[in-house]
Amino acid sequence: MTTLKLRKLLLTAVAVAGIIISALPDTTSAQNCGCAADQCCSRWGYCGTGDDYCGTGCQEGPCNAPPPTNDVVVADVVTEAFFDGIIGQAAESCEGKGFYSRGTFLEAAGSYPQFGRVGSVDDSKREIAAFFAHVTHETGHFCYINEIDGASKDYCDETNTQYPCSPNKGYYGRGPIQLSWNFNYGPAGESIGFDGLNSPDTVATDPLISFKTALWYWMNFVRPVIDQGFGATIRAINGALECDGGNPATVQARVQYYTEYCSQLGVAPGDNLTC
Repeated sequence: MTTLKLRKLLLTAVAVAGIIISALPDTTSAQNCGCAADQCCSRWGYCGTGDDYCGTGCQEGPCNAPPPTNDVVVADVVTEAFFDGIIGQAAESCEGKGFYSRGTFLEAAGSYPQFGRVGSVDDSKREIAAFFAHVTHETGHFCYINEIDGASKDYCDETNTQYPCSPNKGYYGRGPIQLSWNFNYGPAGESIGFDGLNSPDTVATDPLISFKTALWYWMNFVRPVIDQGFGATIRAINGALECDGGNPATVQARVQYYTEYCSQLGVAPGDNLTC
């Protein structure tokens, strides 16, 4: 059970600012691939070799084989009691109460078969605990769909010509991990199958797509560093805004959720919890 002190800390943090997804594309204009036979087309549409091109998000070419999955059933870990224990702490007036559901999460997770299913059983539990720790923090126990005051903020990177901003569209935080910026909405839409640049509101109106954007970001940017500890996942999500002394209170809030969920799932949280 979350303490009153932590709840107050969470609400304060969410009210101040939603998440600003910090991963930037390697360049600002796209090659769009068409690579030589011995090169990979990276997630950003560039040709090359090595893990940056042939690893996570590789679109075509001699992409690295994904790691084998284990026998963990995500639904057996994310039980109704586990999920309801999170969303049940949100007030009935919260916009997310009628939007987020365990069933929709599990349906979305079905499109990402490696989520929570790589490594040992304990590794799987830690990954799931980490995912829901960040989701709990970013949404206030699934209370929020949209970033508070997000529409007043400019999340358009005008230097990015691969995923240019559409007029009068806002790329503020939406969904379980508060997808932000045009350079994330664009490729997320391409991968999932919605118009992220012209219809970013889809992330706040379609719960399945909303969960898929969270899992898309997780699998592409967070999961690759999860073996470095929970602290690395904080850095992958909110970077310098929180890490290296940027906002130690929110770091501790995320860590407390993570350790709480690890305890519920019966797994040790591991080392390197902060960033």
